[in-house]
Amino acid sequence: MYNTLLTSLENGIFIVTINRPDKLNALNKDVMSELNNVLNEIETNQEIKAIIITGAGEKAFIAGADIKEFVGLSNEEGKALAKTGQDIFLRIENCTKPIVAAVNGFALGGGCELAMACHFRIASDNAKFGQPEVNLGLIPGYGGTQRLVQLIGKGRALELLMTGNMIDASIALDYGLVNHVVPQDDLLAKAKMILEQIISKAPLAVGKCITAANAVFSNENGYEIELKSFGECFSTNDMKEGTSAFIEKRKPLFKGN
Repeated sequence: MYNTLLTSLENGIFIVTINRPDKLNALNKDVMSELNNVLNEIETNQEIKAIIITGAGEKAFIAGADIKEFVGLSNEEGKALAKTGQDIFLRIENCTKPIVAAVNGFALGGGCELAMACHFRIASDNAKFGQPEVNLGLIPGYGGTQRLVQLIGKGRALELLMTGNMIDASIALDYGLVNHVVPQDDLLAKAKMILEQIISKAPLAVGKCITAANAVFSNENGYEIELKSFGECFSTNDMKEGTSAFIEKRKPLFKGN
């Protein structure tokens, strides 16, 4: 179905693997197009409850964009390229199904930007993160300048953006860029374990958590979104099931309605 992605679905967890290991999974136009298409599948397939995005091989999650595609672009063409990337990564960020980045190896440039667009990140102990675009006379264009500041703070973000330096998994954990660091062999298992817990909860409530939390960094009134979402939960069967199960001291059986 896809030329640059591998996908698998098991027990509601959909694994999307960027599959260009010979190019360290670099993001080219084909990968970006297929990421956009796979998001359509994620949004419409009711069997998909949660998503893991990772990279093929042991060396890289995504080592960056395919720089060969940048050569010779004009100002307007460069802006159009970035707009495409920003739009796709915003779809990931705003997806109401949980999307976790399982970062194995290098997450640089566009790879770091993709990881940051996911709802949270789990890293293998050999992971390295960075935005080295200044080495090419560029800046991040897929949302990296914004999300890096949001996730680790302005001072740390600007140091990484302006030096182009990489940080390892332990520093990324200390900075709050990743939630967990595990041995590489345990990476997918850790991501699955967390997502299995999440998908046992009420799906509509999980989606509303994502939407309300994202509003912190938007121009919207996050408190109003929280109020609206909180009220909407009361009209769901899942809320009735959850409260009944709590009172009856049993596990709830959520159906996402």
